[in-house]
Amino acid sequence: MLRKILIAATAALGLCLGTNALATEQGVIRLATTTSTDNSGLLAKLLPPFEARTGTKVHVIAVGTGKALRMGQEGDVDVVLVHARPAEDAFMEAGYGVNRRDVMYNDFVIVGPASDPAGIKGLSDATEALKRIAAKQAVFISRGDDSGTHKKERALWSDAGVQPGGEWYREAGQGMGKVLQMAGELDAYTLADRGTWLAYSGKLPLEVLTEGDRRLFNPYGVMAVNPQRYPDTNYMGALELIAWITSPEGQAIIRDFTINDQPLFTPVAVTMAKK
Repeated sequence: MLRKILIAATAALGLCLGTNALATEQGVIRLATTTSTDNSGLLAKLLPPFEARTGTKVHVIAVGTGKALRMGQEGDVDVVLVHARPAEDAFMEAGYGVNRRDVMYNDFVIVGPASDPAGIKGLSDATEALKRIAAKQAVFISRGDDSGTHKKERALWSDAGVQPGGEWYREAGQGMGKVLQMAGELDAYTLADRGTWLAYSGKLPLEVLTEGDRRLFNPYGVMAVNPQRYPDTNYMGALELIAWITSPEGQAIIRDFTINDQPLFTPVAVTMAKK
């Protein structure tokens, strides 16, 4: 009996040591996320405490939501943090992701030049704003990159019954920060997430002209890549990172992240007292 107990204990210890060794070897978590979370500066506040606590480096790959999900679908990353709920649900239903959690939200805004040639200032109806921009053929810069912002923009154009195109409609194929800079240089309109807008607004000759439409709601979710499809992914690391982002401490960092005293995101994973 004693011999059996010793064998079982040794096996358990070996499994434990093996798991820890694997975690140490892996040592890096590959996070595919949106340019909005990166450009806003949130990740620079949110990730260092996790890295210090766990000793695990988070390698951030900032791309559009569409590309981030494709990287997860192909097993090129361990975890994805994105903002396009229909695409996220499709990703989960197809079995590419596991353990999805709601993280936070903010909203989209339509920004443009103070001269506002399309006359959209003060509108709370995003589709009416887009109709006026199209009717005026005022320059509009689209992300054009299958990002969450681009997906939202296309849905809004569809709701407006407008097929954008022509000289006035320009697809940048760039991240949010670059697109805002282009819009500023061209006195153009664009759709932006509020977080990136707040991070860049002091540097641009643009204003928020349309906001408040419920269709501009912008929720973010995080999910691990399914380890059954890709056993080589750092699944345990992904779970650790998800646990951190949705923990009271991680959510407090999100809540307290402000620019000019304005919060960029509202955490939703746990009930938080307002700051």
